Amino acid sequence: MTIGELVEKQAQQYSDKIFLYWQDETVTYTQLNALTNKVANMLHSLGIRKGDVVSVLLPNMPEYVYLYLGIPKLGAIVGPVNALFKAREIQFVVGHSEAKVLVTIPRFMDIVSTIQKDLPCLEHVIVIDESSQEALSYHDLMEKAAATTPPTVSIDEKEDPAAILYTSGTTGFPKGVLQTHFNIKRNAQMIIDHLGVDANEDHRFMLILPLFHVNAQIVTVMSPLTLGASTILTPGFSAKTHWETVAKYRATTFSAVPTILSILLRMPHEGLDLSSIKWIICGAAPLPIEIMKAFESTFHCSVVEGYGLTEGTCASSCNPLPTETEDRRKVGSIGVALPDTKMKIVDDSGNDVPAKGTGEIICKGDNVMKGYFKNPEANAETLKDGWLYTGDLGYVDNDGFFYIVGRKKDLIIRGGENIYPREVEEVLYAYPGVTEAAVIGVFDEIYGEVPKAFIVMKEAYEASEDQILQHCLENLADFKVPQYVEFRSELPKNPTGKIMKTPLREEEAEKLQETNPSD
Repeated sequence: MTIGELVEKQAQQYSDKIFLYWQDETVTYTQLNALTNKVANMLHSLGIRKGDVVSVLLPNMPEYVYLYLGIPKLGAIVGPVNALFKAREIQFVVGHSEAKVLVTIPRFMDIVSTIQKDLPCLEHVIVIDESSQEALSYHDLMEKAAATTPPTVSIDEKEDPAAILYTSGTTGFPKGVLQTHFNIKRNAQMIIDHLGVDANEDHRFMLILPLFHVNAQIVTVMSPLTLGASTILTPGFSAKTHWETVAKYRATTFSAVPTILSILLRMPHEGLDLSSIKWIICGAAPLPIEIMKAFESTFHCSVVEGYGLTEGTCASSCNPLPTETEDRRKVGSIGVALPDTKMKIVDDSGNDVPAKGTGEIICKGDNVMKGYFKNPEANAETLKDGWLYTGDLGYVDNDGFFYIVGRKKDLIIRGGENIYPREVEEVLYAYPGVTEAAVIGVFDEIYGEVPKAFIVMKEAYEASEDQILQHCLENLADFKVPQYVEFRSELPKNPTGKIMKTPLREEEAEKLQETNPSD
């Protein structure tokens, strides 16, 4: 069954049940099927065919859901683009994926107009809510498109990609992860099966994370769709209105990152009926035990930590959801492998590491990506004998619960957003007079860690911290911009002249220890 066939099947079974809540609007399963058919027929009229990529540069809005589920009905590939990206990053993602169509909104058109000439594969730009000489109107096209089943196309669910998502690495630009119809459907089913969610209950998944992330796509769109449940779509996380929205729509669950839970603990919620919330999934970064315990005792719900990466579609492991008779969770762990998924710890040679021994976490299962787009070298490094090498270091205990202890990849995770230092460093090197640059992650109470840049300037060149930060703001998504800039006369290097980041990390750790001696 393809993603399109799943939408049609659920529309037949749940017809008038509400699938999507959006502000004061509702969309039933029957309407969802019709709208996704219109998306597919609209794109077919523009010449989009099986295997073509349609980039989606949008904030959270209903049209995003229709595009995510409708594009694969043609056998085409949906290409979510991070809405926080700047022109340089958008140009790379849209260009590298060879997208033929880009769907966006007016506020991104200034950026799109500046990069369109450098995107030779891009044939059409579609703008929601507005038409212009530079772009087609989404609403005009949708009004003309039929709501009937789109032209039949042969799709191999295990081989044909449904989505291409660009994910962080340790070098250069992001890599395009190809997820098949099977990857996406199976991972959603794995999550439901693992948590033991009852399809007969009225589940309402509240979507607060960006739809360009796999978490929102799989956990709070595909999982409720697979379950026959409902999705409460929000424009994004809002600390001020979060609990009001939960109470208004009677949300039963939402997926979050630790930063969000920490913020929500401090938000007023007196007088609101929050009894509908039953459980919450938390991932993307380690969840402090104190925050987890405080959240559960305050809001009387269960928090389960999970783990995954885009290359594994979304989730690979998760703690079990507590029941009335049993609570198998292990606080601080990322849980056990999902159903039909294998996880283990290996050394640098790929040999199994005994229980409680540290090594690299690798995964195998229906959720493992088809591969990276146009990147055979990365595929060879990451995919070996069906196993996905995650680059994350951890261990597994005697009960099969996994724990993360660090990362082999030089990756910074700021509040759930991945930042790879190499890209930030390349932007720093583009600033006049910068001769050396190194970026590392440093501790932050709110975001877990944030980037810090160490810079060496050439003689006769000067720069201020504000000038460096402004340069970064113009070339990087805001979350990638260094929180701190430190100028130095030189950076530590190994005998071959390579900049060594370990001494820099050790220095920052010592500073932190001096600031918090009790830790």
